[in-house]
Amino acid sequence: MATEALGWWGVPLGILAGTLRGSAPFLFVSLGECLTEKSGKINLGLEGTLLMGAMSAYAISYLGASQWGLSPAVSPWLGVLVAGLAGMVLGSIHAFLAQQPRVNDIAVGIAMIIFGSGLAFFLGKPFIQPKAPQLPTIDLANWSSMPQIQSAFKISPLFVLGVLLAPLMAWFFRSTRWGLFVRAVGDSPDAALAMGISIKKVRMLSIIAGSFLAGIGGACLSLYYPGLWSESVSSGQGLMAVALVIFARWNPIQCLWASLFFGGAQAIGPALQAVGIEQGRYLFNAAPYVLTLLIMIITCSPKKTLSGAPGALGTINL
Repeated sequence: MATEALGWWGVPLGILAGTLRGSAPFLFVSLGECLTEKSGKINLGLEGTLLMGAMSAYAISYLGASQWGLSPAVSPWLGVLVAGLAGMVLGSIHAFLAQQPRVNDIAVGIAMIIFGSGLAFFLGKPFIQPKAPQLPTIDLANWSSMPQIQSAFKISPLFVLGVLLAPLMAWFFRSTRWGLFVRAVGDSPDAALAMGISIKKVRMLSIIAGSFLAGIGGACLSLYYPGLWSESVSSGQGLMAVALVIFARWNPIQCLWASLFFGGAQAIGPALQAVGIEQGRYLFNAAPYVLTLLIMIITCSPKKTLSGAPGALGTINL
């Protein structure tokens, strides 16, 4: 561990390394949820989507290299693609159910968590033990001769893709016709309907696209960090994404910064444990959950108006 060799200087290095590694799933899931909520819908089922994406990516990467004769360099990328497609399937189910008359959106989200998680656990049982090929890394510290620093600055290409996707999504909302449709449907469905925009079509495509990104977020978990498939691999990150989007004020660029913040909070516990601090480690490991709770407490005040909140979110079927 970097912290063991560098002493206390290794703590900020360990937090930085954990931020670069652990923020990618938060980033993809939050961007997917941002797109969904911009259309006026909320998808609480992304935890199930995240798990299904993680399982699908790991299974395809393993099967591709061990049974289908694919190169270990190719099979992980095929796994990423399948993870996104698995997310789209769950997103299609969610989009269909959530837009039926008199349907409770929150109940649909909870049902999709249970369905997606249960399906991932059932199909993923054979892949808990085998080792699947992992995604390659981009080495940013080849200039250093210290192995600890070189290890800390190895990042996933999916993280780079997510960083590029955030400003691209902001441009999409601001400068494209379809981005205008999504914002119009999310802010004022009646006005969008008067403009001739199909509310159901826009929301369905937004939920499906958002679920595709959440599925890729699952691939970040199983094929990069922590780089395994288990039933507890997501640790509630799909649900945290809802609070993260609120924290980011439904802004894709701020989703990027919020994801880095959450990823860094997740890395505090392991970094301190590596220098021998065991007292309070459970509290430090719970930092992302404490942040989520604080965000929900702060933003639920009836005296405050959330800037950037899509207007239709206040009229969700409850």
